[in-house]
Amino acid sequence: MIIRRDEDRLTILTLNRPDKANSLTRAMMADLLTHLRDAATHARAVILTGNGKVFSAGADLDEARAGLATDGIWEELSGTIATLPCLTITALNGTLAGGAFGMALACDIRLAVPGARFFYPVMKLGYLPQPSDPARMAALIGPGRARTILMGGARIEAPEALAWGLVDRLSTPETLLDDARALAADACAAPEGHVARMKAMIPRVWSH
Repeated sequence: MIIRRDEDRLTILTLNRPDKANSLTRAMMADLLTHLRDAATHARAVILTGNGKVFSAGADLDEARAGLATDGIWEELSGTIATLPCLTITALNGTLAGGAFGMALACDIRLAVPGARFFYPVMKLGYLPQPSDPARMAALIGPGRARTILMGGARIEAPEALAWGLVDRLSTPETLLDDARALAADACAAPEGHVARMKAMIPRVWSH
């Protein structure tokens, strides 16, 4: 359910469960971890995207009820993305919800289509967000807006997400992946080790 495509020094990982709104099973996340760790050895850039009209609705409901909602693999996944030595881009082909936020928040750059919506309904479900997500979200949009999403249950439309800094740029569905590739092009052409050195020069407010 993860499609991997390698294009020279670029790795594209696509969530491919559109009939279930790309909701994540533990097996899918384990597969993502394997691909990300492999990409770290050779790729200069990684793009994460989804198939269909939703990037991801978060955890698969059946597995969430069975314990996936509080599984440490979520934190392992976002932490792995955050520490990759390559440029990481999320190309959000649609709505981003729940635990899937962790992947996008951990990336260096976030693109989204205009119809995407953003929500993280942990409050009403009685779960805590994944440990690193609130700090990463607050670093991007400020603590008040992070509380609006995490505690107020707000659903944010793409234009507002752009204005807040939750995403960095909007792209049409037709050009989303090409726009992400264009942003990855310089990194893919860079000398070995240069991307990691550049990333180290740009401070992050949150820790890994």
